[in-house]
Amino acid sequence: MNRTVANLFTSPYPTAIQTSLDSVAILARFDQSGKYVAAGRHDGLGVVWDLTTRGQVRWLEGHVKGITSIDWSQNSRYVLTSSKDWNVIVWDLASDMDPPRRRATIRFDVPVVTAAFHPRHSKILLVLLSSGEAYIVDLRREYRGRYELCELQYESDDETHISRSRTAFSAARFDPSGKHVFLGTTLGLVLVFNSRTKTMVGRHKISGAGIIRGLEFTASGRRMVTNSSDRVLRQFNLPAYPSPTLENEYIEQELEPTHRFNDPISKVGWHAMSYSPDGEWLAGGAADDASHKIYIWDSVREGLLASTLDGGRELLTDVHWHPRKPTIASVTNMGNILIWHCPTEERWGAFAGGFEEVDENVEYEEREDEFDIEDEADIARRKMLEEEEDVDIEGGATDVADNAADHLRQPTGENDEDTLWALDEPDDDLEGWKMKILVEDEQD
Repeated sequence: MNRTVANLFTSPYPTAIQTSLDSVAILARFDQSGKYVAAGRHDGLGVVWDLTTRGQVRWLEGHVKGITSIDWSQNSRYVLTSSKDWNVIVWDLASDMDPPRRRATIRFDVPVVTAAFHPRHSKILLVLLSSGEAYIVDLRREYRGRYELCELQYESDDETHISRSRTAFSAARFDPSGKHVFLGTTLGLVLVFNSRTKTMVGRHKISGAGIIRGLEFTASGRRMVTNSSDRVLRQFNLPAYPSPTLENEYIEQELEPTHRFNDPISKVGWHAMSYSPDGEWLAGGAADDASHKIYIWDSVREGLLASTLDGGRELLTDVHWHPRKPTIASVTNMGNILIWHCPTEERWGAFAGGFEEVDENVEYEEREDEFDIEDEADIARRKMLEEEEDVDIEGGATDVADNAADHLRQPTGENDEDTLWALDEPDDDLEGWKMKILVEDEQD
């Protein structure tokens, strides 16, 4: 059956728990293919799960304190982990060792809050420290170094003297194109920096937000949602940012949210949020102190609450949407990873043409011509006509979810300076690599 047609009869968001992975995790992330889940634990251990076998395939042993964030490279060869032990480690899953070979270890002077790969190159990293500092770490040979991102402020009214002040950042993300870095501050600001020049190109005030605790983007990068200390998720349409100039010009405007998402009754905060692959649905993981709840809103049309998923008494700590399907991974405070999906009802009538399902026994009435003997010449002629009909082998149409997830891989503006800078040095995170199967030796 064509997958697009099948999607018309299934829910666009998950409704039930499919399985639970006992991982002792505090956070989890799907890879870009959706076949694996990487989990971070309190004891500093990272685990990679294979969702097909529901087994652990890699152990990332390298941190001595709890993992604070985990991320996948574009083609899932590398996994990035940050920790409270001040270290950021890049793991190579293509190696035939367990734990995998370390591609790089970057050490800082304070605990690391979050770290992420550049969407187009696995040797460019964005790191946020607990001290409120944000760095772009470039591991490429020509550009190797750590570049701190600082807000530009004018010292006088004549705007001739520019100073770099240390604004305390509380959230950091690359946009899906990788051209810009978005930084949330403790003062309710969102600052936008050019990834290539490390200069500020945008400054937005979020009225009433307080501390910006998280940022998420749709796959197209045109919409952004913020999580703030006032317990409200705000969605914005982003403007087009100018190219960096010698005069350090930037856009300064207050963004007006298109939708506000919150729970008006319980007024709970939010641990995490995640968009669906097509960007039409937003999942918010509630910081409820009594139950495990995930709220799902329609983020495109009216912004109304579509569903609330209840995962029981184990409280929620993290949530992440599958990059291709209506599937969500949520983490409980007991360390279990819950995989939510859309259960499909089995229809036995679909396996045979003319088959009819009934709820109770009925008396069958024979049709007048049902058992008539058909002429052999008519049978042969009908078979010949059926054999001459064209058969659609590929299924006719492509999957909408796959198109949305593959948007990040589509070349957009390949000739501009920012994209050429990111692709300047070849990256060995290529499609088609294989994770080697490691078999433990049995001891007698």
